[in-house]
Amino acid sequence: MGGVTPVHKISLAVLISGRGSNLQSIIDACRIDNFPAEIKIVISNIEDAYGLVRAQNFNIPIRVVSHKGCSSKAEFEQRILSILDEFKIDLVCLAGFMRILSPTLIAPWEGRIINIHPSLLPKHKGLHTHERALEDGDTESGCTIHYVTSGVDEGDIILQKSVAILPDDTPDALAARVLEQEHIAYPEAIRLIASTLPKST
Repeated sequence: MGGVTPVHKISLAVLISGRGSNLQSIIDACRIDNFPAEIKIVISNIEDAYGLVRAQNFNIPIRVVSHKGCSSKAEFEQRILSILDEFKIDLVCLAGFMRILSPTLIAPWEGRIINIHPSLLPKHKGLHTHERALEDGDTESGCTIHYVTSGVDEGDIILQKSVAILPDDTPDALAARVLEQEHIAYPEAIRLIASTLPKST
């Protein structure tokens, strides 16, 4: 009698700086039996980031690498690289990680490090995306999951989710609707990528 074939799960590292709502959406997805990924480590550059509490609530290992405690950006990124190697990570997910990375970290992980951005790239790269979408009179906004490259918010797009911009929208109201779509998009993107990564032994 053939049983259910076990799903191969890729190993994730999630990098955060804050409350970790996108981290929570990934945690929730990883608790589904047939989801093809599991979080091996959550890394934060902020010691009291609430996302660390979310990880601990589900017995996920955490590490804090404070950029303020490092003598250089290179040292900061080398510490993160060591953790990724220690936990034998397949895919790095930036989820509200508020540090711009250099090629020191990006180059070894090219094609295996992704980020979420709260706009429909290539529009509104960088910060204050919701204010800028409203100021420009856009009729829609949304979120983008993309590969990380040395250019900020310039990597290849994996998927996008859009929301309509309403006539009376404020930046906060728009941000809340976009965030709902972020929580759907990140697990979808991980599922897509998992099918493309080589199986680790």
